[in-house]
Amino acid sequence: MSQTEIQIEGLEVFFGDGHERTRVVHGIDLSVAQGESYGLVGESGSGKSTVLRALVGLVPDWHGAMRVGGESLQRLGRSKEFYRRVQMVFQDPYASLHPRQTVDRVLSETLALHGIRDGVDARIDRLLEQVGLGGGFRFRYPHQLSGGQRQRVAIARALAPEPKVLLLDEPTSALDVSVQAEILNLLSDLRSEFGLTYLMVSHDLGVIGHMCDRVAVMQTGEIVETLEVDAMRKLQAEHPYTRHLLDSALRSSGHAGMAEVQRTAG
Repeated sequence: MSQTEIQIEGLEVFFGDGHERTRVVHGIDLSVAQGESYGLVGESGSGKSTVLRALVGLVPDWHGAMRVGGESLQRLGRSKEFYRRVQMVFQDPYASLHPRQTVDRVLSETLALHGIRDGVDARIDRLLEQVGLGGGFRFRYPHQLSGGQRQRVAIARALAPEPKVLLLDEPTSALDVSVQAEILNLLSDLRSEFGLTYLMVSHDLGVIGHMCDRVAVMQTGEIVETLEVDAMRKLQAEHPYTRHLLDSALRSSGHAGMAEVQRTAG
């Protein structure tokens, strides 16, 4: 049986101070096995991205228990070992890259930050190859790259410290439809090649169907249903909100949304 990589118990997250302090995540539990791809799906404001941000320490006001790789996480700060083990890929690749830094500098500084100073040139070349970019991209600036190429650089940066876990926050939603599938296929290939564990946030059931083994459905800060992706593909949801999301996907583009989910079943 696979070991647990991510364990969350009774997680509550709060925003604001004093009388304006508001609970936005309501005591959720989830468990992700090593090597699993686990999805969090829900509409805007459901709290799904907040869960990722709490994991990486970007949200300080939380209660409950979170463990990654057996390490218990504290409310403030994360260890160097945590950031070697866990990396995050954000929604907007342009915003996540410094506009005045070349790809080479982005990757070399990331390696240095994690104490990796030997064989940097070879490591950068290898990272670019792993994400489908050649050496010709090494000294380009973000404005010289397409959206898909920028996201590949962001993925290369996440891979630089050789993590075990990638947290994926809507990694294709800011990209043109024509390149979304390319990035998703790249992420699937990297997971297979390196045995990575994914915790992925998306509002798109087609993306979840393509990428994930299990999915937790979030509504207004709560997990209302957890199901195998195979069951989701077969429209076997029980909770009314999950059924609403599935129905919306079916209606969105002449059944194209869930047809995409169902095509990934094989």
